[in-house]
Amino acid sequence: MAATKLLLTDLALTVNHVPSNYVRPVSDRPNLSDVQISEGSIPLIDLQHLNGPNHSDIIEQIGQACQHDGFFQVKNHGIPEAIISNIMRIATEFFRLPESERLKNYSDDPSKTTRLSTSFNVKTEKVSNWRDFLRIHCFPLEDYVHEWPSNPPSFREDVAEYCSSVRGLVLRLLGAISESLGLKSDYIEKVLGKQAQHMALNYYPPCPQPELTYGLPGHTDPNLITILLQDDVPGLQVLRNGKWVAVNPIPNTFIVNIGDQMQVISNDRHKSVLHRAVVNSSKERISIPTFYCPSPDAVIGPAKELINDDQLAVYRDFTYGEYYEKFWNRGLASECCLDMFKAV
Repeated sequence: MAATKLLLTDLALTVNHVPSNYVRPVSDRPNLSDVQISEGSIPLIDLQHLNGPNHSDIIEQIGQACQHDGFFQVKNHGIPEAIISNIMRIATEFFRLPESERLKNYSDDPSKTTRLSTSFNVKTEKVSNWRDFLRIHCFPLEDYVHEWPSNPPSFREDVAEYCSSVRGLVLRLLGAISESLGLKSDYIEKVLGKQAQHMALNYYPPCPQPELTYGLPGHTDPNLITILLQDDVPGLQVLRNGKWVAVNPIPNTFIVNIGDQMQVISNDRHKSVLHRAVVNSSKERISIPTFYCPSPDAVIGPAKELINDDQLAVYRDFTYGEYYEKFWNRGLASECCLDMFKAV
């Protein structure tokens, strides 16, 4: 009766091969032997001097990373190790709760602002992804905390503290990225309307045949900017020059990636890059992305200061709500949703 399990966490314990609904077509498999593993696969930026005499140097590093990589890692980011270890502990405890307890949070309705689900969009996809996730909205905190899980007991307190800390880091980075584009430091923040922040606690169980499936297939992020915390198990891979490159975890750093909205605002100067999550046969993996977004009614378009006779607007103006709906309904299609919003 394994097939009746709602969540992969519970199904994975009972199988010694990947069920057929998780198996990718041959043309769309991870091809793990072809992945490059290189130290320093994405830039590591030290934020310690962002507010000091080396400010312009750090802005330059961030701008270069946004332009050429779409991804970078940050250290000395100001978020205490205790807050990081707390959120990792809470995530682990949550996914180890009894099935009946976890299922109290289950929903396949993507409009729910707190929900536990599996794969990506179980209503539209043909092949499932090897992942369970708890997705929660977290800004403004007071609007959402009451609907979060109350088990483990310190969940709301620890997660709220983490969300607030990450939001502070995001706002610092948005200022730096604005400056890297030659804009006023508050430009991007002001474009976002009331702003929105949500996050996922991703759980990837050990997989008996990791070469047949994905934790998440290649996709770009539809939001503005994503801050990823991962445990010590590798899984994230980024597409660079047509090759998948593994990004190995560095303790107490965050991975930052540019989302589609940032590419629009920068008029294609900053890049939203394809990335994916693979799984492995022996270890579970937890990753915690925070997605920072415009509010649904915010109008997004290329910054007017970046448009001139030589550099025309690449995209039309649109609301973030319109963009997100298209992204969600298409699922994690490999071609970028951005193409549907080109100006010409």
